[in-house]
Amino acid sequence: IRYAQCWEDSDILLEGLAIQPGERCLSIASAGDNAIAMLLADPERVIAVDLNPSQLHCVALRVAAYRTLEYEELLELIGSKLSDRREGLYRKCRPLLSEDATRFWDSQLESIRDGIGGAGKFENYFQLFRKKALPLVHSRKRVESLLQGRHLEARRTFYAQTWNTWRWRLLFRCFFSRFVMGRLGRDPSFFDYVEGSVGDRILERVKHALTELAPHENPYLQWILTGTHGSALPTALRRENFDIIRERIDRIECRLCSVEAFCDSEKAGSVSRFNLSDIFEYMSEENYHRLLRRLLSIARSGGRLAYWNMLAPRARPESMAESLRSLDSLSQRLFQQDKAFFYSRFIVEEVQQ
Repeated sequence: IRYAQCWEDSDILLEGLAIQPGERCLSIASAGDNAIAMLLADPERVIAVDLNPSQLHCVALRVAAYRTLEYEELLELIGSKLSDRREGLYRKCRPLLSEDATRFWDSQLESIRDGIGGAGKFENYFQLFRKKALPLVHSRKRVESLLQGRHLEARRTFYAQTWNTWRWRLLFRCFFSRFVMGRLGRDPSFFDYVEGSVGDRILERVKHALTELAPHENPYLQWILTGTHGSALPTALRRENFDIIRERIDRIECRLCSVEAFCDSEKAGSVSRFNLSDIFEYMSEENYHRLLRRLLSIARSGGRLAYWNMLAPRARPESMAESLRSLDSLSQRLFQQDKAFFYSRFIVEEVQQ
């Protein structure tokens, strides 16, 4: 498992895509959280695509959990809430899994006991940061203080006077360097098209998350610093959304294939909304443009694409301006609200054809 939960802000994703009832949607599967959150907009179908079967097993277990468990039990299984009965909760979900998914999760019982939201390589990287690196510069008491509710000016003061020490900056630049992230957190090939200092770029975004946004309302930050969602939950795990998602969970469809193969299997105008995560980050600009054209070949006029840049700049080229309109003001406004703070840009584009 590369990602045991989705590390893109589902709130800005849903607002950016503006899914209309009855539309057919494509989503990069990842762990399934954001594909599931898209059900709140009442689409006809959300097709979750991934090349990694382990990611689709993550989606499958979540789908089974929404069908089988009660709300508090779902939070326990994910790891958002403390629990000593997660293996028993998994056993309740197990009969709804395919043979492949059952075989996979039966071999991951330790990860289930710890909470399935922490079972990925990326989450293990954050766990290493939380348990081994962060205590070298900030105490648990100081972390708890950071996560308290404060108004904007108080957050800025706390960051400047208490949090942003030279030890913090040095540790962060080292731990979130290209070398360490590539070795422990992400595949080194993910940085093939990245230029400049990775640590410095992410550090600036962290400052934004700790000052301009409210840390106590940020589920992604809470998990990184504490290992659970604490006082904040991502969209798909909020109580008010549970029954709606449960009612619509059968509209999730998983496909083990590339986005290119998915495009080959679809008719023109068959898909209206595209959650593309940050997949363009990992391909050359030429291949990015080629994939954009293939997506446009199956996109419905008026549909939308949403995706993130982390370190490699990717946005619709001028040569596609007549068929794909950049929604720059919307993208920028939503990016300023992005709680998944390590990205450098959020892109929303609208199909015109």
